[in-house]
Amino acid sequence: MKNLLLALVCGAVSMSAIAAGDITRGAELAKKYNCASCHGADYKTPIDPSYPKLAGQHADYLAHALRSYKRGNKSISGRNNPIMAGMAQPLSDQDMADISLYLQSLPGPLVVRK
Repeated sequence: MKNLLLALVCGAVSMSAIAAGDITRGAELAKKYNCASCHGADYKTPIDPSYPKLAGQHADYLAHALRSYKRGNKSISGRNNPIMAGMAQPLSDQDMADISLYLQSLPGPLVVRK
């Protein structure tokens, strides 16, 4: 029960950070951390087909993914990718929210409905 309460509080804090994201700052951070070097200059043409297309992706999903990469294998919800783990380590929760909101604002090939 205690873990569930903690998870709900953390989730609420994370979602409020996304809501308070800054698209302009997110663009600056994406450039600073050179996200385009792997995900493509338009963030929808990655250099390797196994890399995800980020443009137009939901901000909450992107922020969650970044937190998971930062967490690494330390928990059940971590992601194990040495490149992304290294890229996510210096990012604060606000940095992740800003980058995620910026990437969501870009036109992308992702389809929600047909």
